[in-house]
Amino acid sequence: MQTILTTEQNGIRTLTLNRPAHRNALTPAMQTHLIEAFADAEASPTTRVLILTGAGDAFCSGLDLAALQAMQHKSAMELADDARRIAEIFRSLYELSIPTIAAVNGHAIAGGTGLATLCDFTLAVPTAKFGYTEARIGFVPAVVSAYLTLQVGEKRARDLLLTARLFSAEEAFAYGLVTELVPPDALDARAEALAQRLIANSPTSLRAAKRLLADQNRAWLNAALHFSLEANARARETADFREGIAAFLEKRKPTWS
Repeated sequence: MQTILTTEQNGIRTLTLNRPAHRNALTPAMQTHLIEAFADAEASPTTRVLILTGAGDAFCSGLDLAALQAMQHKSAMELADDARRIAEIFRSLYELSIPTIAAVNGHAIAGGTGLATLCDFTLAVPTAKFGYTEARIGFVPAVVSAYLTLQVGEKRARDLLLTARLFSAEEAFAYGLVTELVPPDALDARAEALAQRLIANSPTSLRAAKRLLADQNRAWLNAALHFSLEANARARETADFREGIAAFLEKRKPTWS
């Protein structure tokens, strides 16, 4: 089964995360396919707007359980490659030159929160939940922390990252992480209408505006991501990480060292 579905009509390309039985959790192969899908959209002469959504009743629940379990047995080099792949996903989405819309049809957790909120526009159903839950499993939400700080400021980022709590779509809207709350039966139509409004604008102007915004933050972001990748790699080698993953997979409360 294709884990990422791609459709395009009238300049609007839609990428659908397509593992509904697994709440669209990201496998390593799926992450690679997502990077390729972003690059393909960037290179397309016909694509004017990108919509990102999920199949079923979830947007994306973060990393796949099997991928989490496999981390316990990977080498330091393999773990570093994993971290760089996540960083490339987020950087590619953030710097995509065409406008991006996340149509968040359900829960977006951990890496799913990153995907949802890094789009230029984030439309979410009121029942959606978000959360940077990495600390619950002894991990560090390193890569996404740089983008989150840009979006909501350091004080709010500390709250969301350190508590690792789930928060509602309404709360995400209040923080500016969600652009608009949309009823479930109107989500697709609203994303389409927003895409059409963007297409009515000059594509040259939109690309220039997105490039300007990315350029303004590039130096700071480069430094922040350097530290983030180091923190990510170190976290994967800790006893707390191994215990957190084991406890999560065994559905028990972790015992921290």
